[in-house]
Amino acid sequence: MTSDNIPSDDLAALERCRAAYRQLREALAEVIIGQSEVIEQVLLAVLARGHALLEGAPGLAKTLLLRSLAEAARLSFRRIHCTHDLLSSDVIGSEVIQEDLETGRRRYQLSPGPLFANIVLAEQINRTPPKIQAVMLEGMQERQVAIGSQVHTLPELFFVLATQNPFEEDGTYPLPQAQLDRFLLSIKASYPSSAEEWEMAHRVTTGKIGRITPLLSGEDLLRMQELVLRAPVSDRVLGYAWALVRATRPNSSESPEFVDKWMAWGAGPRGVLALVSCAKARAIFHGRYQASVRDVQWIVKPALRHRIAGNYAAQANNLGSDQLIDMLLEAVAADRQYEKPLP
Repeated sequence: MTSDNIPSDDLAALERCRAAYRQLREALAEVIIGQSEVIEQVLLAVLARGHALLEGAPGLAKTLLLRSLAEAARLSFRRIHCTHDLLSSDVIGSEVIQEDLETGRRRYQLSPGPLFANIVLAEQINRTPPKIQAVMLEGMQERQVAIGSQVHTLPELFFVLATQNPFEEDGTYPLPQAQLDRFLLSIKASYPSSAEEWEMAHRVTTGKIGRITPLLSGEDLLRMQELVLRAPVSDRVLGYAWALVRATRPNSSESPEFVDKWMAWGAGPRGVLALVSCAKARAIFHGRYQASVRDVQWIVKPALRHRIAGNYAAQANNLGSDQLIDMLLEAVAADRQYEKPLP
């Protein structure tokens, strides 16, 4: 699609979005060293109106990333440190009795919990019991919470980043597959390179860490989200994302031989939605109105790694989700025009 075919309003919005993304990346680079893919994937999840699960070792700037993003966009930020004794009221808040000083009447008033912030960091979500996990996931999915007999709406701009520590499994409550599927992306943060770690130590110990200045507003992010929804997607890109997800399901007509051999289950329909919406968001970040097959390929691991699972044979051969996705990319043709199936 050429610029002549793009509506003028969307063309201007596209340029604003690209400029805002560039400014955000430059601002975050002042306080966060490295983790460029993690930063982009988190921003993609925000733009695609989803939530993300981040897995990585402690000390990889997860809290700093979200707090800096909130400061750059003038948004509220709250952190929930998930523990085994966490209560629902610690997450969503409660209704307290307030007395009107003029009339003397008493009434219930909401005392909102941290889940009512624009950006929420749920740290080590697998350390809190399933009941609290369900409360958080209900808010993430429905964008509302029930307190007593009242239903309260969460902010329109609402993003949750939940983290898991991949090293310590004692005393944890692993998220079931159905709950993992509700996260748009599953992001992995790796250790910094040697040069990045050197620079990190130099900046922190000499007090040369930069400061975040506000660059845009929540309204700007909402307009960017609307642009992602409006942006068209070609049948080729949609067909490729559809074929990738269909191929993950064992013992189906579309699955390659290795899927039947190594996979316990494949991705559901949310997998296609995640691939397409994030591919569109990435294209817009880079100044393109339409997503490409390469955008789908770039986001395929964060979008699918938590939606598929290897069987016991795969685990015995050290084949994790990322290795299975690499095999999937080789098996599903990227240059083929997939046709819409008949009803």
